[in-house]
Amino acid sequence: VSPSERKASPKVDGGTDSQDVAADLGVDHQVIVGAVKSLQALGEVISAEQKSSRHWELTGEGREIAEQGSHEARVFNAIPDEGLPQNQLMKMPSGKVGFSKAMSNKWIRLDKAHEGGPRVFKTVEAIEDTVRDKLQLVQKGQSAKLEDKEKNELKKRKLLSEVTVKSYWITKGSSFSTTITKQETELTPEMIASGSWKEKKFKPYNFEAMGVAPDCGHLHPLMKVRTQFRQIFLEMGFTEMPTNNFIESSFWNFDSLFQPQQHPARDQHDTFFISDPALAHEFPQDYLERVKKVHSEGGYGSQGYKYDWKIEEAQKNLLRTHTTAVSARMLYKLAQQEKFTPVKYFSIDRVFRNETLDATHLAEFHQIEGVVADYGLTLGNLMGILHQFFTKLGITKLRFKPAYNPYTEPSMEVFSYHEGLKKWVEVGNSGVFRPEMLLPMGLPEGVSVIAWGLSLERYVDTHT
Repeated sequence: VSPSERKASPKVDGGTDSQDVAADLGVDHQVIVGAVKSLQALGEVISAEQKSSRHWELTGEGREIAEQGSHEARVFNAIPDEGLPQNQLMKMPSGKVGFSKAMSNKWIRLDKAHEGGPRVFKTVEAIEDTVRDKLQLVQKGQSAKLEDKEKNELKKRKLLSEVTVKSYWITKGSSFSTTITKQETELTPEMIASGSWKEKKFKPYNFEAMGVAPDCGHLHPLMKVRTQFRQIFLEMGFTEMPTNNFIESSFWNFDSLFQPQQHPARDQHDTFFISDPALAHEFPQDYLERVKKVHSEGGYGSQGYKYDWKIEEAQKNLLRTHTTAVSARMLYKLAQQEKFTPVKYFSIDRVFRNETLDATHLAEFHQIEGVVADYGLTLGNLMGILHQFFTKLGITKLRFKPAYNPYTEPSMEVFSYHEGLKKWVEVGNSGVFRPEMLLPMGLPEGVSVIAWGLSLERYVDTHT
C-alpha cells in the first residue's frame, strides 16, 4: 500500500497508522514499531491495535521492466526493418524470454528458410508495452485498477509479489501525555524512608508473565570429559570393555598381572578388602596353575619371584584397584579363541584405593585405560598411539620417562607441557605387558600388548 493510498484512508478517533507515521517521518517502519512497544511498556500512554494488510509490490525484475520496458518490447525495438539473425537475437540479455513473448503476441515472425539462416522480422509497425504500463500502475499504488487475472499473470512471470504488511493502529491511551516519565520498577527502602514513593509512578506488575526457568541439573564436569574420552576411543576404532564388576578377586586384580603376593599394593593400607563374601572360588583351573608356576618357579624365559604362591591370597575379594583387572579378563578370553585376532580395547570406570583423603587424593576415582593386542607391537607403536590419542585431546607436547610397573616392561610415565602452569605435568602411565602375564593366558608367543592409563579426575584438575 503506497503512502498516498494510506493517507487517503480516513483517520477515525484521532488515530493513525504506524506506516503513515513512518512515511511522514521518513524512517523505517520497524523503528516506529519499536517506539510503539516502548510506549506500551509505560502503561496506558497509547493504545495500539495490530492489524495486517495485503498488497502487491514489484519484484526486482518487475522494477527493472517498469523502468526499461518489458523483455518482449526490448526485443521488438532491437529488430531493424531488414530483420535480425535469430542466433544474434538470442544473445541479447532479454533474448530468450522476449522472443517467446513477442512471438505469442504476434509482434514478430521467424523465417527459418532465409538464405543467411533463421531470421526474425517485425510483423507490426508499432506496439503498446502493456506489461510495463501495468507494472507502473502498481508502482504508483494503483494496483486496484488491474484485474485479478492481470495481477496473477504478472505474478506467474515473477514480476509481482503479494506481501502481507503488519502495522499498528495507534490512538491516545487513558494516560496519554506528550512527556514521558520513567516508571519505577522497584520500591526501595530510601523511597519509603523519604516518602518519595508517593510521587513516583510505578510500573504495574505482570502477574501473568512467565518466571525465569530455574536451573534444573547439569552434566557433571567429569561426565562431560568422560564422554569426550569415550568418543576419542571410538573414533580410533577401540571397543569398550565391560567394567560393571567393582568387586574383583585378588587373582584377577593382582596375580594374573604378575604382581607378587607380597607386593605393598596388596596390603590393607592400600586396598579395600571385602569381608562378605571374603573369598572367590571360581577360577579357570589350568590358567590358575600356570599363573602359580610362573610366580613361584618361573617359566616362559623368566625365573619368576621364587616364593610360595598361595591360593588363599589369590581368593581374597576386594574393590578393584585398577581397571587392568578387566583388561586381564578380556585378554584371557581373547586367548581362548581358536585363532588370534588383533584387538583394541578401552575402559573408563571407577576404581578404589585405601588412600588418606586430601586435596589431591580420593578413595575412589575414574581410570581411563587403553589396550592394543597384535603381533610385533613395540614401544614405538605405543608412543605413536599415545601421540595420536593426546593430540585428539588438544595436547601435542609429550615427553616419556622410563618407569617401573610389575606387569609392564618396558614402562613409561607420560608427561605433557601445561601452557597455563608453564611446566611439565604427569598425565598417565604406559608400557608393554610382560610375557609372564600374557603367555600363561595362552596368547601366541609373537603377540605383544601395549597399554596406557590415566586418571580422569587428574586430567580434569590439570587441564580444565
